[in-house]
Amino acid sequence: MDVLAALQREGLPTTETLLHAVVEENDKRRFELSDDGLAIRARQGHSVAVEGSWQAASPPEVLYHGTVERFLEVIMREGLTKQQRHHVHLSADLETATKVGARRGEAVILTVAAGRMAADGHAFALSTNGVWLTDHVPPRYLAREDQS
Repeated sequence: MDVLAALQREGLPTTETLLHAVVEENDKRRFELSDDGLAIRARQGHSVAVEGSWQAASPPEVLYHGTVERFLEVIMREGLTKQQRHHVHLSADLETATKVGARRGEAVILTVAAGRMAADGHAFALSTNGVWLTDHVPPRYLAREDQS
């Protein structure tokens, strides 16, 4: 497997068993192996160039995005932007969005009117690990989730 050879060239200790464990045990299920087990890929891209094959999909009416208060003013003015990622990442459930937002402090959850966005022509894709992807969420589709 090329990835094992590349890791070994970098002097990193690894085995096929360890690689499989990383794929299976990653809490966000970021990676997947090909059916024949000879290739690995990221399920959605982040700050590195990846060749994506994300499935276009019709989103549910509402999706969620977790953030923190300090980013809220800019988000509500500019919308959700992909920044250095390939896409904006959205969650289908509040629990996941809360975990994402809580990585940087107290989570603030935004609801995304994804059904309306799709009806207005915005494209969505669904990663194989359940993350919803889109290029941009304009502010008019965002609302702060009432967490009381």
